[in-house]
Amino acid sequence: MQFPTSVKGHPLVERAVRHLDTLGDPRYGQMLVRCLNDTLARTIRAMPDGTAFVVTGDIPAMWLRDSTTQMMPYLALLQDAPALQDLLMAVLERQFDQIRRDPYANAFNPEASGRAHDADDLCEDPWVWEEKYEVDSLAFPLLLAHRFWRASGRTDHLDQAARTARTVLALWRTEQDHESRSSYRFSRSSGPASDTLPRAGRGAPVARTGMTWSGFRPSDDACTYGYNVPANLCAAAALDGAAEMAHHIGDSALAEDATELAAELREGVARHGTVRHPDFGAIYAYEVDGLGNALLMDDANMPSLLSLPLIADVSAADPMYRATREFVLSPANPTWYRGTAAEGVGSPHTPQGHIWPIAIAVEGLTSDDPAGRLAALRTLTDTDAGTGAMHESFHKDDPHRFTRHWFSWANAMYAELALDVAGLGTRPLWSSRPAEGLGTAQKRVPGR
Repeated sequence: MQFPTSVKGHPLVERAVRHLDTLGDPRYGQMLVRCLNDTLARTIRAMPDGTAFVVTGDIPAMWLRDSTTQMMPYLALLQDAPALQDLLMAVLERQFDQIRRDPYANAFNPEASGRAHDADDLCEDPWVWEEKYEVDSLAFPLLLAHRFWRASGRTDHLDQAARTARTVLALWRTEQDHESRSSYRFSRSSGPASDTLPRAGRGAPVARTGMTWSGFRPSDDACTYGYNVPANLCAAAALDGAAEMAHHIGDSALAEDATELAAELREGVARHGTVRHPDFGAIYAYEVDGLGNALLMDDANMPSLLSLPLIADVSAADPMYRATREFVLSPANPTWYRGTAAEGVGSPHTPQGHIWPIAIAVEGLTSDDPAGRLAALRTLTDTDAGTGAMHESFHKDDPHRFTRHWFSWANAMYAELALDVAGLGTRPLWSSRPAEGLGTAQKRVPGR
């Protein structure tokens, strides 16, 4: 099967470029086309079984999360574009197979080559590049399956999506009681401490909260505390979509199970995942353990607290989200930086003082101010170090000091923001759950 390698001639892309050209900088439209084309031409590999393998950029593996976000901008372009529809279908089929092969893995090889991020990892499956268990690795493909259905109207993936959702549900149920029921372990002898889990690979102790445990964050760094709050809210939204797909194919049992678990995750966040900050009031924590500890920060990688309106159906107008956003975009957040080139959220995954284009794009996409969205697009365009592409991160005072020369997820986020600025945002296509807050349940910040 051949997949499209360019968006040349796509009427909606041409419309977006014309609109962006009216904003005073031809680079906006040029970079939009370049980013969309780069994903199609350089990251997609057609496989003999008809699926599509998607490399993350300068690493030759397919991440479940990254491959989802790399496809997200194309949701806006699916109408009357059967080749793009077939591509997303092929990516989903590959993701479904990967999840059912090893739901604890976050990244995979194209063949059973035995290649691995680290040869000392415990996982010996030759298909698995890395087995860092991250809740979002399971949530994002389900989100994509639901949004693809809503954007394209196609239903030929729904049965596979339901089978995959059952695998995901079973694992998330197990990891609600990680201490007693989970057999997952991850231990790595080389690299930084963030590359392995304490207690012989089990992770730091946690109590049962109703949330589901995660060993690693979306950054692929180990969780400080086992319940990642934005990932749990993202999982709940993915379960909402799974329930809707299950209803459509007549699987009432799956729909009921998904709805029930989504409610448990949200209740767990409401009871254990929020805190009262002395300056910002009630906000979401980034991670908690159910034992009284909470980590107050955000990470540029999605799911993030900043991205909740994009990946968790939390309203951007929700008071707790707004308070959390104010915290995240302030010096109170230890990963927020302001420099002479830009200001924004970074990550412990990259050097201190480095801002992530992904977070700048998320800040724009979650802004209720058109001027704010355009400002984010301008910042991204001005900090590409003259390469015409996005990077993993760049130094707040010098964009020429950047990490990862080719990071397709960041390119996709630029494209998603540019399409949104041009009036082609995808959220109305897929958002179905009324956005709402989680109530007033909260605890005090430890030590306050």
